[in-house]
Amino acid sequence: MKVVILAGGLGTRLSEETIIKPKPMVEIGGKPMLWHIMKIYEYYGFNEFIICLGYKGHMIKEYFINYFLYNSDITVELHNNKLDVHYSTAESFKVTLVDTGVDTNTAGRIKRIESYIGQDETFMLTYGDGVANVNIKDLVDFHHKHGKLATLTSIQPPGRFGNIETDGDGVVQHFEEKPQGDGNWINGGFFVLNRGIFDFLQGDMDTIQWEKKPLIDIARKNELAAYKHNGFWKCMDAMRDKIELEELWNSDQALWKMW
Repeated sequence: MKVVILAGGLGTRLSEETIIKPKPMVEIGGKPMLWHIMKIYEYYGFNEFIICLGYKGHMIKEYFINYFLYNSDITVELHNNKLDVHYSTAESFKVTLVDTGVDTNTAGRIKRIESYIGQDETFMLTYGDGVANVNIKDLVDFHHKHGKLATLTSIQPPGRFGNIETDGDGVVQHFEEKPQGDGNWINGGFFVLNRGIFDFLQGDMDTIQWEKKPLIDIARKNELAAYKHNGFWKCMDAMRDKIELEELWNSDQALWKMW
């Protein structure tokens, strides 16, 4: 089963990093966020990827073109241009890199990879800026079981600020840092989709957001299910998120690291 990753956005809220590189190439623990996402899927046996490129997409192409060399021991004989590879730690990724336009919105990007999806093929889709310890096998089994066109992974994000409960004199009775949210479940990506979703991507989709029209239309047809994930999930939306992810990685608390 192929995994489609949306990796073409501008990442304007992380401009400190994205002014020089696409958001999925921002590094956590010395590796691009894109690599972390791919490792999650690889852990569950899914290693064929289609990456939707846009903003500074050439940098993602260059990363994968040179990936094998960067992860190998090599000997270079300059006088005859000979290269010997002695040892490689490269993953068994098969990666298709598709230019989907710098200004194309997410629905348009998905539409542009339709030709890479086989007839009657089920595929997965996620965003290039979010990691989680989602059980991908259980997610796929859930999708096949309910028989709908689309499954999204729903999550409950933590609150941004700590909760404080005080008594009448202002004495803190309870403090909770980053508590669970208000009970609402939100779209956390990690989709499983049947090829029939392309019927909802007809016409010009270049300015349309996947979540704003196609996904709403699929839900109205009663063809969208939600797989509830109660574990770890984190989106790298801004610099504070990158810092938090980096701290988790460096302290061996990166719950998305299942490999």
